[in-house]
Amino acid sequence: MNVLIYGQGINSPEEYIYVDQVFKALKGDQVEIIVFKPYIESLRMYDENLEYKTVSDFADVKKSNIDLMITLGGDGTILKAVTLIHDLNIPILGINLGRLGFLASVEKKIISTAIKQVMKKDYTILRRSMLQIESNIPIFQEFPYGLNDFTINRRDTSSMITVHVFVDDELLNSYWADGLIVSTPTGSTGYALSCGGPIVLPDSKTFIITPVAPHNLNVRPIVLPDYHAIKIQVEGRSESFMCTLDSRYETISAQHQIILRKGSFDVSFIQLKGQTFMKTLGNKLHWGKDKRN
Repeated sequence: MNVLIYGQGINSPEEYIYVDQVFKALKGDQVEIIVFKPYIESLRMYDENLEYKTVSDFADVKKSNIDLMITLGGDGTILKAVTLIHDLNIPILGINLGRLGFLASVEKKIISTAIKQVMKKDYTILRRSMLQIESNIPIFQEFPYGLNDFTINRRDTSSMITVHVFVDDELLNSYWADGLIVSTPTGSTGYALSCGGPIVLPDSKTFIITPVAPHNLNVRPIVLPDYHAIKIQVEGRSESFMCTLDSRYETISAQHQIILRKGSFDVSFIQLKGQTFMKTLGNKLHWGKDKRN
């Protein structure tokens, strides 16, 4: 089995202890460990003798016949990791070395147990949908897909912007706001959640449109089936606006006409035995628990 280890860096000697647990748990069992090259360079600050095969980009990954990817970090690390594997349908196991972690669902205290389960194939696969971006003026050309969300925000002004949203060429609304979020079900627990959007189950096959600080109080988030195409145009006092696709960002203008669709592929996540989305909500948001005192 070829296992790819992905991370964005290491923050402390304490964190390296958990990273080392992962490597030790993977040794043996006919496992070849492959490491994202920038990550192993940061790990060598703690162990200069680390020697593993490395990959640097999608082309390397495609040639390496990866069976499984393990990410070490938080949800942001997973969003970056997806840009490395594209549509190769490599299952992802997210180990949470960060804080909240809806996607990176394996906590530090169960690292060894989790990896043993994975080696025994004692898990199920949860497929999460992507969104795809098209634009009359090209943006995000290297990887025009997002797992979490696409956002438009004001860039260099304190004034509101106006975001015109069409669903299959029919006007849905003109949002006077600080910005707008279009998220997948996966992204419903991200930026959209902090802006009052609903939590949506990962397999719901939907888009969620959530305004950021809307001027009109009667404007609310809306959930749409993901077979619709969402067209977006933006205007405002500024000549440029900031847009993001997951953790990546670009500057756009009022001349951009952007269309969002359901992505042409899904991303596969490993769900360990006993894990469910409902349990994740309970653990992360303390639902069903009395925390009043």
